[in-house]
Amino acid sequence: MMAILVLISPLAAAPALAQEAPAPGSQAEVYWDKDEFKASQDALKKEHGGGVNYMILADRFEYQSGEGSPALLLEGQGWSGTDENRLWIKSEIDYDLDAGNFEEAELQALWSRPIARYFDVQAGLRHDFEPGPARTYAVAGIQGLAPYWFEVDGAVFLSEEGDLSARFEAEYEFLLTQRLVLQPRTELNFALQDVPELETGAGLSTAEAGLRLRYEIDRQFAPYVGINWKTSVGETADYVRARGDDTESVSFVTGIRLWF
Repeated sequence: MMAILVLISPLAAAPALAQEAPAPGSQAEVYWDKDEFKASQDALKKEHGGGVNYMILADRFEYQSGEGSPALLLEGQGWSGTDENRLWIKSEIDYDLDAGNFEEAELQALWSRPIARYFDVQAGLRHDFEPGPARTYAVAGIQGLAPYWFEVDGAVFLSEEGDLSARFEAEYEFLLTQRLVLQPRTELNFALQDVPELETGAGLSTAEAGLRLRYEIDRQFAPYVGINWKTSVGETADYVRARGDDTESVSFVTGIRLWF
């Protein structure tokens, strides 16, 4: 027993080297020049989320034909920024081929910041060029990936005239194979009050649902076919009937999905 005590007594008296070591992550500063170390840290941040990146997506670029007039539709969005702060641009353009004019033309510019692992809060401006008189809106919304992998996008809009409206979009992707993807999509539009100059009634104004089947030649280029249903409801439907149009339409679509 005396021999064991003799052997361990130097260890007990030795200083706790681990406690005196530099804090985790700073050991390299002991060996590297300060400027070189900072340059290395900056490069590491850039490679792991601290840099400025971008994405451009044309989610729907399609030709629609069916009960109504044939139309071309472009819905896209893109962003540039870091993991924490991004500038988002969103746009939707609907062109009536028979009438030769734009049924809808909208542009949004939004600042975005994450509030949870899969969700961002967004705020900015939206400008409608068509339909009716051009209007600008303040925008506040949320966009992200809900449980079970539903992509959702919801926003509230306040126009320069004081009109309040909202929009909710959701879509899901079923991977039938590694390249064949079935995508259901829905969109709901609401208005807090009647807006006669835009032929919009209070409450749920329009509802839209679609189903698209795409083949990803590669992840960035995918042609697709599908079907799209759209209806006007409530007082909005009354405005549509008054001008002699159908309140409900079904269209067959063909198009391409692109992202960069």
